[in-house]
Amino acid sequence: MKKVMIKDLYNLEETLAAPAFEGCTYPWELLPKIKDYILLIGPTLPEEKFGKKGEDVWIAKSAKIAPTAYINGPCIIDEEAEIRHCAFIRGNAIVGKKAVVGNSTELKNVILFNQVQVPHYNYVGDSILGFKAHMGAGSITSNVKSDKTPVKVHGDLEIETGLKKFGAMLGDGVEVGCNSVLNPGTVIGRNSSIYPVSCVRGVVPEESIYKSSLEISKKY
Repeated sequence: MKKVMIKDLYNLEETLAAPAFEGCTYPWELLPKIKDYILLIGPTLPEEKFGKKGEDVWIAKSAKIAPTAYINGPCIIDEEAEIRHCAFIRGNAIVGKKAVVGNSTELKNVILFNQVQVPHYNYVGDSILGFKAHMGAGSITSNVKSDKTPVKVHGDLEIETGLKKFGAMLGDGVEVGCNSVLNPGTVIGRNSSIYPVSCVRGVVPEESIYKSSLEISKKY
């Protein structure tokens, strides 16, 4: 059984975006709501922990921000997160506690749960990455189909999302190998690992090792 519901993929205690998931069944339902959610909760964040930097950008005082990073709002960067040299946050981004957004990594319309790492030359767009998910150097989410039609999730059943922009849903603890491409509508189950230089589409079951579309094995 390929599990693609929010309850199958994420520990909602590991993100300040948890209330946004209420009333949703599938995680990609949140993608059109990220901007409004940030604008709703940003002004309510405790002033002793967060500072407002520019228009609609809230950054925890304990976060480390490189002077060369570019951060556009709406955006929230949670406590002890690290935004490194030349990171490019285009907006509509929630970066979790102790998360790492690294050198030349680009974010757009994303939720990164606590302790996510996208540390080297990553593009993450229209995606949600679960607790402690990690993307190896050069791995990216492709978020628009070449024919520009709405994205479908191909699992046990084909699910229409109605979204033209939809990158990938990574469950808690997912490891993505270097230089991999996650095609639009990819869903990777909890604690699964993707081999380097993979081209992934569809649903990868939890606790799996993805070597190719024809070779997916259970971890244990």
